Amino acid sequence: MTHRIAAPSLPAAVLFDMDGTLVDTERLWWAAAKQVADRIGRPLTDVDMPHVLGRPAAHTAAHLHRTGGPAAPDFGALAAELDAGFAARVAREVVPRPGVLRLLDELALAGVPAAIVSASPRHVVDLVRKALGEDRFTLTLAVEDTARTKPAPDPYLAAAAALGVEPHACVVVEDTPTGVAAAEAAGCTVLAVPSTVPIQPAANRTVLHSLERADLALLASLLTSAESD
Repeated sequence: MTHRIAAPSLPAAVLFDMDGTLVDTERLWWAAAKQVADRIGRPLTDVDMPHVLGRPAAHTAAHLHRTGGPAAPDFGALAAELDAGFAARVAREVVPRPGVLRLLDELALAGVPAAIVSASPRHVVDLVRKALGEDRFTLTLAVEDTARTKPAPDPYLAAAAALGVEPHACVVVEDTPTGVAAAEAAGCTVLAVPSTVPIQPAANRTVLHSLERADLALLASLLTSAESD
C-alpha cells in the first residue's frame, strides 16, 4: 500500500515588514537619523542601533531628545525632522530587496494575501506600495494604525484581524529583532532575513540570508513545522 504524504497547508496570509525587508530602506532611515544626530551634536554609534533600526520616528526622536543634552531640540521638532528626512530619501530611492518581487508574485498567483506591516508613517508606506506595485498587497498597515507599534504585537494582530485570519496561521517576514519580537508576541511563525543586526534561529523562527532562497513551499513548510511543535 502506498501512503501519500499530505502537502503543507498554505499560509492564511504573509505579513511583511517593510523597511529592510521588502525594500532597502533601513540604511536610508539610519542616514536620516544620523543627519539629525550629527546636527544636534551627538553622533550615532552602534549602541544607538536598538533605538533606530526597526523603530518609528517617535521612538528615535525620544531617544535623541533624551540623550542629546540640553541643546537638543524638543521631541516634536526632532520627530518631524526625522520623518521628513526619511520620506525624502525614500521618494528618491526605493530599491526592492533581492527576491521580493518574485515572492510577492508567487503569493498572488496562489491567492495568498500579502500585507505590509510597518512602523513607518502612512505616507512612506504608500510611497513604497506604489513603487512595488499596489496590486501586490491586500493590506497595508502603518504606524498610525495602532495605539502601540513594534515590538508590541499590536500591528501584526491588527493586520491578521483586518484580513480575517488567525495570527498563528500567518507567516511574518522580518529583518530586525524589534520586528521579530512583535511577530512572535502576536503568535505568528517568523521568517527572519536580517538586514543589519544579526538574528538567531529559535522555535517557530527560521533565518535566511536572503529572500532569494524563499518561496511559497518554504513558507508553507515553516507553518506546518510550527503547528506540529
